[in-house]
Amino acid sequence: MRRILLLIAVLCTFVSCKNETKATKSIAVTYPETTKVDTLDTYFGVEVKDPYRWLEDDRSEATEAWVKSQNEVTFGYLDNIPYREELKDRLSKLWNYEKIGAPFKEGDYTYFRKNDGLQNQYVIYRYKTEEDPSTAEVFLDPNTFKEDGTISLGGLSFSKNGKTLAYSISEGGSDWRKILVMDAESKEIIEDTLVDIKFSGMSWYKNEGFYYSSYDKPKGSELSAKTDQHKVYYHKLGTKQSEDQLIYGGTAEEKHRYIYGGVTEDNRYLIITPRVSTSGNKLLIKDLTKPNSEFVTILNHTDSDSNIIENEGSKLFIMTNLNAPNQKIVTVDASNPTPENWVDFIPETENVLSPSTGGGYFFAEYMVDAVSKVLQYDYKGSLVREIELPGVGSAGGFGAKKEETELYYSFTNYVTPGSIYKYDIKSGKSELFRKPAIDFNPEDYESNQVFYTSKDGTKVPMIITHKKDLELNGKNPTILYGYGGFNISLTPSFSIANAVWMEQGGVYAVPNLRGGGEYGKAWHDAGTQMKKQNVFDDFIAAAEYLIKEKYTSSDYLAIRGGSNGGLLVGATMTQRPDLMKVALPAVGVLDMLRYHTFTAGAGWAYDYGTAEDSKEMFEYLKGYSPVHNVKDGAEYPATLVTTGDHDDRVVPAHSFKFAAELQAKQTGENPTLIRIETDAGHGAGTPVSKTLEQYADIFGFTLYNMGFDVLPSKTKEKLKG
Repeated sequence: MRRILLLIAVLCTFVSCKNETKATKSIAVTYPETTKVDTLDTYFGVEVKDPYRWLEDDRSEATEAWVKSQNEVTFGYLDNIPYREELKDRLSKLWNYEKIGAPFKEGDYTYFRKNDGLQNQYVIYRYKTEEDPSTAEVFLDPNTFKEDGTISLGGLSFSKNGKTLAYSISEGGSDWRKILVMDAESKEIIEDTLVDIKFSGMSWYKNEGFYYSSYDKPKGSELSAKTDQHKVYYHKLGTKQSEDQLIYGGTAEEKHRYIYGGVTEDNRYLIITPRVSTSGNKLLIKDLTKPNSEFVTILNHTDSDSNIIENEGSKLFIMTNLNAPNQKIVTVDASNPTPENWVDFIPETENVLSPSTGGGYFFAEYMVDAVSKVLQYDYKGSLVREIELPGVGSAGGFGAKKEETELYYSFTNYVTPGSIYKYDIKSGKSELFRKPAIDFNPEDYESNQVFYTSKDGTKVPMIITHKKDLELNGKNPTILYGYGGFNISLTPSFSIANAVWMEQGGVYAVPNLRGGGEYGKAWHDAGTQMKKQNVFDDFIAAAEYLIKEKYTSSDYLAIRGGSNGGLLVGATMTQRPDLMKVALPAVGVLDMLRYHTFTAGAGWAYDYGTAEDSKEMFEYLKGYSPVHNVKDGAEYPATLVTTGDHDDRVVPAHSFKFAAELQAKQTGENPTLIRIETDAGHGAGTPVSKTLEQYADIFGFTLYNMGFDVLPSKTKEKLKG
């Protein structure tokens, strides 16, 4: 049944600076009709309706027509927001500065990534290492792959002598990749393209060939059909892909959803890390110096995350969280490498370790309440120094080949655009290498960490960033952003889009929820499976803190997150619709009963569990699954669901179903819209042009539904005048 919603976003509300009322104009929204079907699933004797099951068919004409009609409604609404173009113009202006990545050496050349400002994709440049960097030339320009920028560059991997390059590309944002092989000197493609490759690196053995990973092409839709039998192959230069050797995986008795193969820097060992889920892996090595050698198993279970990060001859250095939730480095000889022979090299501490190597040293980066601390160790395990960082924030990139004498690292936080520093490995001296020339003054903003209390008494950190002159009056437009899953840590980093948001007087708040990796495996596990509600409770408590401390109020609060963070937003808005004015779930995992039936979704079971595990697990998932908890007649916040039609990681059917449920059951005056980007996937490789449009739409929708008929910054200028 077609429903007509006459939206009066806010008839009479207050702007964030003074008690002066502003009225936003009404926008008429007519939702498209979404057909319901009589699909029933039975779990442990319980029948569950799935009326929008047909939207899972991404190849059907009916789904295509639904997408088109939804986009027409959504963009018809967004076109009527008076300052949408103004936001886009400001985003474009701020985005338009030269961005240069850290240099890296391969063969006779030094390479770096650069974007002149608004190029859709970064360009790879190079120069002869002994020559002046000003002689740099374009080496590889992904902007030439397709005019609209929707074919992006994935990974780069050079042969050991730097003379041959393998690189992957993604079309339309898909996780399915192609690999091309290039003569690095002539820049000519020298082999047929390798196809149907997914979730893969490219690791060279000498200069002869490389290892990569993929699945068999699924039957049915390649964007949504299940893929859960990963394999490692070896491609020898000069041969056809059909002749590539299967190295590991593909056996009927053993199924691994993710398997990665990597060669040590000295070409001695092949390392294999089979996984059944996104957490935990087995660990095997093969001695490549011995013909026909067999794999040696170091770990035959998936109870830990363990990997070999370095070797000195047969001495292996293993990073592990086995019996060390915050991770440590151990050593062992490859002749007898099982855990009972491990010796601590860099022991576990109270902070989470993320190590790297370069120039003959180890660099131990620690997270201390989600900010970086870096220690340098020699190969004897002796502390050399703590590296003096430019400030409080996130540092990364402490990696280089063994023979290098210098390396480059990046530093950023929420108010500091990412800068690159050159580090002398022997002396420990850092010097600024690249600082972006951006139209943003960090001195005008402040970023503060607070600790708040969640529902069960757990202390959770949150960083709140805003202009220094912010008045705590409860009327500041605020975005609360979260993730809370998969051991992923949200550390401080600068965002051009968030800078534009804060220019408008906006507050940007990021809590470090359980389920993330900020405090190690214990923190991660506290937000998984039957403890997933902890994540939502942490997020709700963060919102309540912001309201209590008068940073904002429910009328000016938006919640935002993507992927697992999209689930976070969907669960929070269905559990506490009164708490926020706007909800922004992006590429979200929203159907918790069926997520594991699509693409590689079954690999997420460590975090979520599945509805087939047990009756208890089914009931728990159904209890918070956003698609299954939209209640008829409830008043939900203004919602803009965003997804991509080529998202083959979290298939768009999650978002389609959630939007359909909201449109059918929502009451009140708040709009429920879905913005479906075409030729776009889960986010990686999205062209700059599309990114600018997306943020203008998201920010415009958010501010308009908070009651602003002009941008908050413009309103303040008027009142000051």
